[in-house]
Amino acid sequence: MEERGSLGDGARVVARGFVYVVVGGGALVAIVTVGSVLGPMFALDLATPAMGAWWTVFTAIAVQGMPFLLLGTAVSAAIGAFVPERVFSRVLPKKPAFAVPVAGAAGVVLPGCECASVPVADSLMRRGVAPAAALAFLLSAPAINPVVLVATSIAFPGDPAMVGARLVASLATAVVMGWLWVRFGKEEWLPRRRTSGKGTSPTGWRGFRDGLQHDFLHAGGFLVLGAAAAATFNILVPRSLLDVFTGSPWLSVLLLAVLAVVLCVCSEADAFVAASLTGFSPTARLAFMVVGPMVDLKLLALQTGTFGRAFAVRFSSVTWVVAVTSSVVVGWWLL
Repeated sequence: MEERGSLGDGARVVARGFVYVVVGGGALVAIVTVGSVLGPMFALDLATPAMGAWWTVFTAIAVQGMPFLLLGTAVSAAIGAFVPERVFSRVLPKKPAFAVPVAGAAGVVLPGCECASVPVADSLMRRGVAPAAALAFLLSAPAINPVVLVATSIAFPGDPAMVGARLVASLATAVVMGWLWVRFGKEEWLPRRRTSGKGTSPTGWRGFRDGLQHDFLHAGGFLVLGAAAAATFNILVPRSLLDVFTGSPWLSVLLLAVLAVVLCVCSEADAFVAASLTGFSPTARLAFMVVGPMVDLKLLALQTGTFGRAFAVRFSSVTWVVAVTSSVVVGWWLL
C-alpha cells in the first residue's frame, strides 16, 4: 500500500510539472505574442508611433527568448533533480584547466540561445562543476550548437568560411574565458552557495518542479528588463549615425560589436541580421555574431540576477574584449 501511495504521489508531482512546463509556458508565450500584436495598436492610440515601435521591439525580443528560457530552466531543473554529482566528476577532467575545453566543446549539444545557457550553467555549478568549466559551457552553448550553425549556413549561402569562422572564434572565446577564470577568477565574485559543491535542494520530480518554478520566474524578470533596455536603444539611436562608421574597417568591427550587445538578437536569428548588414566587412559581421550570444543586455541582466552584479560586470566586460579580439584574428585568418 505504501508503495502504491508513493507512486500516486509521484504521478501527481509529474502532472503538476507537466502543467508548469507545457501549459504555463505555452500560455505565457501566447500572452506575449498577443501583446506584440495588440500592443503597438494601443500605443499608437495612446501616445506616439515611437512608443508603438518600442513595444514591437520589446515583445519581439521577449517572444524570441522566452521559449529558450523555458528550455534552459527545464534543463537546469532536471540536472539539479536527477543527475548525481558523480556524473560530472566522471565526465569532466579533475583539473579545471583541462575541464574547460571539454565543457566548451560540450556546448554543441544544447540547441538553445543565451537565455537557456545561464540557468544551465548555474545548475552545473550547484552540482559541483568547476566554475571555469561551467562558464565555458555558458558561452559556447548558444554560439556553436547545431541550430545556430545551420542558421548561419542558410544566412550566408555559398560561404562555408563564415560558418567555420563563427565556430572557431566562438569556441576560442569560450575556452579562453574559462582559462582566464582559472587563473584570475575569485570565489567571492560568485554567490557563496554556487561554489559549495553540495546541494541541499530536494531531488526527484518534486525537486524538478520547485527548481523550474524558481528559476523560470526569477530569470524571466531579468529577461524582460534586458528586452526593455534593448528596445529603448533601438528607438533613441538614429540610423543615420550608424552609417558614419561603415567606411572604417576597425570602427565597423567595434560598432557591430557594440550593437550586438544592445540589440539582443537571439543567437538563432542573429546570422540573418548580420547577413543583412551588407555595408560592413565580413569580419565586422563575424564580430556581431560572436559577441551577441555571449554579451548582450538581456544576458547581462540574467547573469546579474543569477550570479550577482560583481560577477556580471567583470565577466561580461572581459568576454566582450576577448570575443572582439578572437573575431578579428579569426576573420583575418579565414575570411
